[in-house]
Amino acid sequence: MAKLSLMFEEKLVKEVPVGSRPVRIGRSPDNDLVVDNLAVSNDHARVYFEAGRLVVEDRGSLNGTFVNDLRVERATLHDGDSIWVGKHHIKVDATGDAPLPYESGRKTTAPMINETMVLDTKVRRDMLQQAAAMGERTQFAAGRIRVPTIVVLSGRTDAKEYVLTNKLTTIGKSAMATIKLRGWFKPQMAAQINQRDDGYYIGSGDKIPVVNGVAIPGPTRLNDGDVVELSGVRLNFIVRE
Repeated sequence: MAKLSLMFEEKLVKEVPVGSRPVRIGRSPDNDLVVDNLAVSNDHARVYFEAGRLVVEDRGSLNGTFVNDLRVERATLHDGDSIWVGKHHIKVDATGDAPLPYESGRKTTAPMINETMVLDTKVRRDMLQQAAAMGERTQFAAGRIRVPTIVVLSGRTDAKEYVLTNKLTTIGKSAMATIKLRGWFKPQMAAQINQRDDGYYIGSGDKIPVVNGVAIPGPTRLNDGDVVELSGVRLNFIVRE
């Protein structure tokens, strides 16, 4: 069974297995991994299995969740990864069989009064309405809307997030690009993302994208949590619900 080891510097604070329910991480004492650090939010992050993959999900924390050296909203975890929250890090042991899939009808608790919320619910509603108005197919699972989104982790772009509502998403400096890159020497069309029947595929333009640290040989299907690097920007592909 997979397990998480909460570390402060090189000292083990606590170790917990990852079973069929999420491991909750945060400053509040009702978490599975309690991180006693003011830089950590009360409900900071969660780790759980989804479709056989071990996933970490930031819970709208003020200071963010990092996997190795990348800030993420949601990402697939691999054996040996480190999750950083505040001054603590959590070693990931992903060996062993995954438990039965966790059903996402999980309850959410009201935020504590001393925690800053990052999520702008009005913007979220507007994006969902825009997607529906454009008539694009939306995936439903257990009564939830699944919204493919590109989140900018670093680099200069014209926005911080992009909802993939079209069959073709282009990345570059061109005025016609969906994700517009900023900077004098950025390519007009660095890469493109195409929606197919089985998901979203990223392909080369003027540059060869790097997905999870590996340059792609051709059109490559994006999975929830993948990190894409090209032309000085880092992008996180996530599927929000």
